[in-house]
Amino acid sequence: MITIPKGTKDVLPADSYKWQFVENAAREVAAAFNIREIRTPVFEHTELFQRGVGETTDVVTKEMYTFEDKGGRSITLKPEGTAGAARMFIENGLANAPLPLKAFYITPCYRYERPQAGRLREFHQFGIEVFGTSAPEADAEVIFAASSFLKKLGINGTRLEINSIGCKSCRAEYNKALKDYFRPHLSEMCSTCNERFDKNPLRMIDCKEEKCKAITAGAPKILDYLCPDCRAHFERVKSLLDGLGVEYAVNPDIVRGLDYYTRTVFEFVSTSIGAQGTVCGGGRYDGLIAELGGGNVPAIGFAAGLERLLLLMDNTSVPFPEPPVPEIYLAGMDDETRARAFEIANSLRSRGIAAECDLMSRSVKAQFKYADKLGAKYVAVIGGSELESGSVNIKKMSDGTVKAVAFGDIYEFLEENN
Repeated sequence: MITIPKGTKDVLPADSYKWQFVENAAREVAAAFNIREIRTPVFEHTELFQRGVGETTDVVTKEMYTFEDKGGRSITLKPEGTAGAARMFIENGLANAPLPLKAFYITPCYRYERPQAGRLREFHQFGIEVFGTSAPEADAEVIFAASSFLKKLGINGTRLEINSIGCKSCRAEYNKALKDYFRPHLSEMCSTCNERFDKNPLRMIDCKEEKCKAITAGAPKILDYLCPDCRAHFERVKSLLDGLGVEYAVNPDIVRGLDYYTRTVFEFVSTSIGAQGTVCGGGRYDGLIAELGGGNVPAIGFAAGLERLLLLMDNTSVPFPEPPVPEIYLAGMDDETRARAFEIANSLRSRGIAAECDLMSRSVKAQFKYADKLGAKYVAVIGGSELESGSVNIKKMSDGTVKAVAFGDIYEFLEENN
């Protein structure tokens, strides 16, 4: 038997309505903020992620699904959504469109890592990207959109943590301070931190090794090294969030896992999904478009993992809407009456009514059991007498009441009693 690859998961019919609920909520929030959908390829040239995500990140060094295609090109399955969105913005000349350009995506992503609860090798992201504005109002709007999305799902109890990691100017001073701090401790730290020391010491703060976390706890804080412009930007973001009633905590240790971030970074975290506590995260990336050859275009965005959101919703008993059920099940007693039930069911379907009928030549008793398992609201049995009279008794399954309805009036009956 062929089995599913490790780190992937089937979405079964019994669960797909939950995914649709989350995806519909994402689309509704995007519409409220006038954010339009984009769709980018599931694979890109590897260089895009090396340059955009960062060569020192775990994503690029350890987790990417990279292969050589038949033309000898290095291709990578997208490990996240932002780099592809930035490439799309540049390649399609969208800097010439009215700015800011607001875009969202719901996309599969791929990372080779140890599968665990809420984190798979194939996973799905809902993301929002805003290109073309450096205003702190954009930061607050994107954070508010993320907060609105979580609230629309009924998720409570997450904690918003924010930080500023500055710009290139203040980051240079901070990196120098970090190197001065970490240099005496390098022999005690992991090999990954030693590799990052010269290339990007800021990423050392994000190390998950316990021995490294103990050392980084005493490292200098980026907030003490912000230049006046970055400090003013961060203060304005906080003031705007206060005005929106969005509660937050400043966490100077948030640096995010990707190299393209600048200034504002944020995470919505929860203690209800185990060690992987971040359910949504993002920030500003003012240098990414330029790094990819597209000019000086500031941007900000966030992404939320759908698997992790669904896990959080299950773990905290967030109510989902009821799964869809047929409005009516039309049973037939023989070939002729099953054919009439088939015609009526499809007539109802063409008018937007969810209807079911027998496709298995079951007995009437078995059809009733099947209709009950499907959760059908009404059941109607068509026999010879019903064919002659042109009407059928429709039974409401919840209370057993029965009403005689002409074949041609079934649609109106269901509409009135929906």
